[in-house]
Amino acid sequence: MSDVAKRNDDAVGSAKARILLYSDDRNVREKVRFACGSTTHGRTIEWTETATHDAVIAQVDSASFDLLILDGEAAKSGGMGLCRQIKHEIYDCPPIMILVGRAGDAWLATWSEADAAVAHPLDPFAVRDTVDAFFAPVEQTS
Repeated sequence: MSDVAKRNDDAVGSAKARILLYSDDRNVREKVRFACGSTTHGRTIEWTETATHDAVIAQVDSASFDLLILDGEAAKSGGMGLCRQIKHEIYDCPPIMILVGRAGDAWLATWSEADAAVAHPLDPFAVRDTVDAFFAPVEQTS
């Protein structure tokens, strides 16, 4: 037997944070990934990136995600309309964070039924804090 302790990747609490990131702009996707880093609350982030409306729908239909981040400024099919569609069509929809064009557009995120919004230009601290809030441990009250 080995004296080396082995890490159990299947242990409770080591589940990956699965995030779908949609933007037609690869620079926006890169900024979001950079802001979030590689972990959130001790969970490794597993990114799935998409650049089209159809790709988002295909991914949401075929895979399970803990969070969707949708770019409201994406061309052809913006994240706000896509968010509203997903909220109405997907049973047990994961939380959705929208990247809005400016702080004044937060009301549009409300219309789209998003769970959170962050405004362009993307502040890395705001992006990170907002994503972290979705994965924060739930405090239990006695």
